[in-house]
Amino acid sequence: MPNTHPYPDRDLQEALTRNQIARQLVTAFSRSTLSLADLWQHVFAALDDTFTLIAEVARLRADLARARHSRANLIAAARATLSAHHEGESDHLWYLRDELDGGDAR
Repeated sequence: MPNTHPYPDRDLQEALTRNQIARQLVTAFSRSTLSLADLWQHVFAALDDTFTLIAEVARLRADLARARHSRANLIAAARATLSAHHEGESDHLWYLRDELDGGDAR
């Protein structure tokens, strides 16, 4: 059974595209209402945050993928250990030790 997560990933490229469209709209509005220049700077600052947030989301997704992969490997090693014990292997814990010793190197 694959280990899938229940929530679909948001499309980060789509978010960047919407951000660019919003930036263009705000630029047009800011040029037409110069008296609100300070207000528009706050909006531009909020739009600038999108790039940082998208980079952080991408990094967190990569971290999560690595954690899921590591967890799946550990579960597989635990199952192999139980099976080896059931079959009477003399060093049935080898599977877990191998995964725990080398899991970080992968």
